[in-house]
Amino acid sequence: MIRHDIVFPIFLEVDEIYNLACPASPIHYRYNPVKTVKTNVMGSINMLGLAKRVKAKILQASTSEVYGDPDIHPQKEDYWGRVNPIGQRACYDEGKRCAETLFFDYHRQNNVNIRVVRIFNTYGPRMKPDDGRVVSNFIFQALKNEDITIYGKGSQTRSFCYVDDMIKGIVSLMNAPDDLIGPVNLGNPVEFTILELAEKILELTSSKSKIKYNPLPEDDPIRRKPDISLAKEKLSWEPRIKTEEGLKKTISYFDGILKNY
Repeated sequence: MIRHDIVFPIFLEVDEIYNLACPASPIHYRYNPVKTVKTNVMGSINMLGLAKRVKAKILQASTSEVYGDPDIHPQKEDYWGRVNPIGQRACYDEGKRCAETLFFDYHRQNNVNIRVVRIFNTYGPRMKPDDGRVVSNFIFQALKNEDITIYGKGSQTRSFCYVDDMIKGIVSLMNAPDDLIGPVNLGNPVEFTILELAEKILELTSSKSKIKYNPLPEDDPIRRKPDISLAKEKLSWEPRIKTEEGLKKTISYFDGILKNY
């Protein structure tokens, strides 16, 4: 195990690189937006430079956020997105978009063996209680019988993929033939409104929490759902774990954390 900030170069001898470095929760990536951009851009340059030097295969963990607030639904890989380049989310959205550009340029110019995966909302055990993402927020609030905070009217949609399924998809792409470089959408095509998610978590936790509505944040996407046709065709991959099953496992994990507080 090596603790290292990929904004700075690192010299290793490796065969494969999974570049997942970057905070993915809005409260974390907006805490230091300049560092978020550096991690995505300078970090990608350093990791691609390492891959070029040692001839390693490298995978970029990109994101559904490259689609921004989409006007095409569901989102396919050939959709270029609708992103506000100067908004508060741009450090993450545009940082990831630039990282994809760098990966494809290193591939074309230097023949680096790349993979690019676009990860949609993912959840599961071992998320931090203060992660700031919707599933962990709702579960922790419900278990503590605190108000469940919904932004906007809760009509915005997301598609939630359990972490075990996501890992299998990522590894499958890394092990795929070299002509499959991506980008490839990985996510759960079952779409929920945020209000439906909150109500399901209240049901599964038998919580006494009430739902509290706050203003919708700037540039928060209204709809988000992956088209996973490419992953199905090329990787024989699709999510296997149903949302309710995954939520129960995640609730059990957070319940254990609370009991140890």
